[in-house]
Amino acid sequence: MDNNTIKTVFKEYIHPLDSKVIQKMIDHVGLDKYVKKFDVLAYTKTFIYAQLKELDNLQRVSDTIKRQKTVQRLVGIESISKSQLSRKNREIPHEMFEVILHHLIQKLHHTLGPRMVSKELGKLHLIDSSTISMCLSQYEWADFRDTKAGVKMHTSISFCDDLSYPNKVILTPARPADETQLDALIVPDKNVLHVWDRGYFNFDKFDDYSKNNIRFATRIKKNTVVHVIEELPVDSSSPITRHAIVKMGNMKKPVQLVETRDSEGNQIRIVCNDAKLSAQEISDIYRNRWQIELFFKWVKQHLIIKKLYGKSENAVYNQLYLAMIVFCLTLLMKNKIGYKGTLMQMLHWISDCWSKSMTTFISNVFKAPERTSSGRRRQEHEKIFEETLAQYESGDVLHLDDQLYDPII
Repeated sequence: MDNNTIKTVFKEYIHPLDSKVIQKMIDHVGLDKYVKKFDVLAYTKTFIYAQLKELDNLQRVSDTIKRQKTVQRLVGIESISKSQLSRKNREIPHEMFEVILHHLIQKLHHTLGPRMVSKELGKLHLIDSSTISMCLSQYEWADFRDTKAGVKMHTSISFCDDLSYPNKVILTPARPADETQLDALIVPDKNVLHVWDRGYFNFDKFDDYSKNNIRFATRIKKNTVVHVIEELPVDSSSPITRHAIVKMGNMKKPVQLVETRDSEGNQIRIVCNDAKLSAQEISDIYRNRWQIELFFKWVKQHLIIKKLYGKSENAVYNQLYLAMIVFCLTLLMKNKIGYKGTLMQMLHWISDCWSKSMTTFISNVFKAPERTSSGRRRQEHEKIFEETLAQYESGDVLHLDDQLYDPII
């Protein structure tokens, strides 16, 4: 019997988690030592399922398990109360899911990495952070403004040819500045070019990266003072308005300065410490930075991270790490079956077919449309005109006076 006829979509979906490896980690730290019912693996499956089915509060998660036999078989329990779910959210250390996420990211590197190399620009790692805002009165541990609380997702993504996936995710309260996590997001690989925005602005770090052959490109502020070493020629037909070799602040290493304009005509000043790149390449590279904004937008729109299951720091971090785990699992499944649609479509397919067999799932995903259409017919006006003209010249024109006749149709 074909394995795919008995293997469910959800079982195949979570297969990259390597439950045996996770169980060894659980046993090593003794997380399930006194647990009789709802262990860490059951918790993990429950909240991955909750992400897939967009169950945005603990009561809905509890009710779904209680009412649906298929979900009970999935998580291995017949019922679980809202309070028990809440307690588990607080108790299971978020470092466990941080390690699991890192494990999945390594799998993505292994499966997608060879496809992520661009001959023109090399490997791009885009760095930025996104804030999940919260109510200050309920999340005082994450305060960062007088009336707001929040958590930052400091993220590095690998990007090439419209394909992106997380390289590293660090969660912190929103108050610390972005630049405090920059070192942790850097990859010590000379083939990687790091791209970040003005939030990570530190001359000492820039100089240190240049000394250690860490390549980067970043936008600088309008009032940043630069000391010009050499002005370089610029093609008048290109969007580049200035190209120069400069030093910034107390930096000892020179960098390239490229000035260009965005789609709205605003000036953009970009510096890059790779002397081999042309001004146009630097400009193109920085334009790709927008991809990390699209990544954050996708995550916030399609995963449950803006409505939180718990109020403690551990509960919030667990939810965010599990959401990113779902992102990685979805991308791995999309790659595994060779699906050419969008990641959102893949997520919806998995959500709709989670309990079906893999054979049925693959058959449905790649099913040819039942109705075919050649589309609206293209009118061959020139051919019709030539035929009508030939008829006229030959004297065969009586049918043109017939009101029932339409020569265009």
